[in-house]
Amino acid sequence: MKNNLILILLLLVTNIYASVDDGKQVYLVHCASCHSISMSGGDGKDFNLVSYERTKDEIKSYTMQPNNLYKSFGYSANAMPTLPLTGNEIEDIADYIDSLQPFKKVMIK
Repeated sequence: MKNNLILILLLLVTNIYASVDDGKQVYLVHCASCHSISMSGGDGKDFNLVSYERTKDEIKSYTMQPNNLYKSFGYSANAMPTLPLTGNEIEDIADYIDSLQPFKKVMIK
């Protein structure tokens, strides 16, 4: 029983890291031309700030429907295109962005 629990935990951890690694690849292909992760500029918001300010669910929602959600996210205009991403790629990029900042704005009391 103990061995099964250890195996399950290892599989979960491996899956989480694989998703983040896959998300980094999605970032490099689809997002890096506009969004930096090192405060080095770009037309879009730096993903470290996005990670700090947004939940993973918000990141997924905005990635899927930027034209419909930009006002509710506090933007006056939308410059982000709707990207041709699969559901798995959206999940992976959200995991990657979410992993950039361990502390979130929602944690502040």
